[in-house]
Amino acid sequence: MSKTFVVVAEVRGGSLRQVSLEALQAASIAKNEGDAVAAVLIGSQITTLAADLAGYVEGRVYAVDHPELEIYNAEAYFDVVQGVFEQVTPDVVFLGHTALGRDLAPKIAAHLGAGQISDVTAIEQNGGEAVYTRPIYAGKAFEQKSFTGGPQVVTIRPNNLAPAPSVSSPGEIIEIDYAPSGSLRSIVKDIVRKTSGKVDLTEAKIIVSGGRGVKSAEGFKPLEELADVLHGAVGASRAACDAGYCDYSMQIGQTGKVVTPEIYIACGISGAIQHLAGMSQSRVIIAINKDPEAPIFKVADYGIVGDLFEVVPLLTREFRKVLV
Repeated sequence: MSKTFVVVAEVRGGSLRQVSLEALQAASIAKNEGDAVAAVLIGSQITTLAADLAGYVEGRVYAVDHPELEIYNAEAYFDVVQGVFEQVTPDVVFLGHTALGRDLAPKIAAHLGAGQISDVTAIEQNGGEAVYTRPIYAGKAFEQKSFTGGPQVVTIRPNNLAPAPSVSSPGEIIEIDYAPSGSLRSIVKDIVRKTSGKVDLTEAKIIVSGGRGVKSAEGFKPLEELADVLHGAVGASRAACDAGYCDYSMQIGQTGKVVTPEIYIACGISGAIQHLAGMSQSRVIIAINKDPEAPIFKVADYGIVGDLFEVVPLLTREFRKVLV
């Protein structure tokens, strides 16, 4: 019996988030021949984005465009999703394991009476059933899970799956009207963003991160210069945030953001297990630390024993010669 897979796509800053394409790829891996894949796009002034998304979806794209949907609101977005589900009944729902996805997925699961598997990093097929891999115990181990029945809800960790390729025949766009209920218990008036740079930390391909070894807020400037040259983002350990060197929006670790960039450069970070939980799945880890016994070197692919204030400017200078 064929299934219907629905991907709830995300918009941020007027652009389609990369994790939405990764969720589409997840659906294509999990589905079997004959299964259908559709997408839902919610926001304001998203006509162009819906057309872009349709280029990656063979099925329908349900676009819900309204000025009051420009900023994410849990109640409003859930109302929209409920309305879409009246037109397409999903067997499996995919979302990004982002702030929006982590908030919305449990609501959808409860509404559908579905099981949920969160923070998926890999998917494989086994006898026609999808098997999902996710980290446990702060990334020290992995488990493989599958559903015994439906409906199903899955969230995908960013930067772990390749984005879906474009399709030869773009999907059909179905525009759905949205009428605000006026009974929302909360309204988001504005969002003040505190970012570590031009690149979203959770989706950055390269991250330059600083710990207590940066010594001050000024100590992050060399890291920011290196990140700019590499077109990456700047992160931090909790120790650096607690010391007041940077904002907590930059924190990576068990109580911060979980990132999986292609390259993670740890500068002046000792490598506490709480921090490793947030970045240990990076493809390549480069550690810069004066202490040759620092635990970070045990997980690093490459290590430089030295003063970050000497090493980082040298790296910046050499990368600038090659990349700029």
